[in-house]
Amino acid sequence: MKNKIKVYRAMRNMTQEELAGQLRVTRRTINSIERDKYNPSIEVAFRIARLFNVPVEEMFSLDEDE
Repeated sequence: MKNKIKVYRAMRNMTQEELAGQLRVTRRTINSIERDKYNPSIEVAFRIARLFNVPVEEMFSLDEDE
């Protein structure tokens, strides 16, 4: 699954640590999600989308090769 977390985080000049704190996850989790090494739970995905005020479908998309 692809995501745009890094893009939206950069638009707000937000570090991975700051985002992790707001979402109540670790910085390592954010790093893994951004690098497409880990897919977040549905709850975390919705929290990310809500935080950036975008639909979850805007933040996440399925990789066409999957």
